[in-house]
Amino acid sequence: MLVLAKILLGPILLAQGKWLRKTALRLPEAAGPRLGVELPPAAVPTASEALNLLVVGDSSAAGVGVAHQEQALALPLARHLAARSGRPVAWRLVAQSGVNSLEALALLAQHEIGPATVLVVALGTNDVTSQMPPRQYVANLKLLAGRLMAQAGVAHIVFTGLPPLHTLPAAPQPLRWYLGRYARKLDRALRAWIAEDPALRYCSLQWALPHEMAIDKFHPGHGQYARWARMAAEIIEAEFMRMSSGRD
Repeated sequence: MLVLAKILLGPILLAQGKWLRKTALRLPEAAGPRLGVELPPAAVPTASEALNLLVVGDSSAAGVGVAHQEQALALPLARHLAARSGRPVAWRLVAQSGVNSLEALALLAQHEIGPATVLVVALGTNDVTSQMPPRQYVANLKLLAGRLMAQAGVAHIVFTGLPPLHTLPAAPQPLRWYLGRYARKLDRALRAWIAEDPALRYCSLQWALPHEMAIDKFHPGHGQYARWARMAAEIIEAEFMRMSSGRD
């Protein structure tokens, strides 16, 4: 159906895509540190062993839509994990606006990645706009995960799902409909792969509402980043709790 829609609506989709790129409000990536160590609150007993967290992704991982990393994903996630686990969390963010799953591999090659136990990935929207085939999208993510497991010792990975692009306020119809359908296609492929691998977890963004987005009507707003960070922390904590109980 999407192939037929692309053929029939091709000229309209192309024109609307060009218009969107030309008129879209360009917001900067969030300012602030991209690595650090977050300590548990004083009231929480502290374990000696640190948790190493790596966040990799596109503009959403980079915090576009909010002013500072304290309002974005990686730093709040590290703080949640420190508070929940009682462990220091050494975190690092590797993200860049505009990258898709293939370009993220090249981005990682430009950085010296240290040890990381937990990886959180936010990639997919630019795979939609660049029309990455679902099979290739998953293959790219598999390669990314495999490299980081081998190079950094990653043991647990949380993949963020595709956002609900069918509600994207910045895109006119029928472009919005088409982007939404393509995003769902990639998301289904991602979830199917995750279901096959016990080391992988999925974090949905389908709850995101258009009126809560950033001023560009494209990226997450402050409240959405906050909820995303909480959800990712809960998923990671549940995974560690499951493993701990399994060893007892």
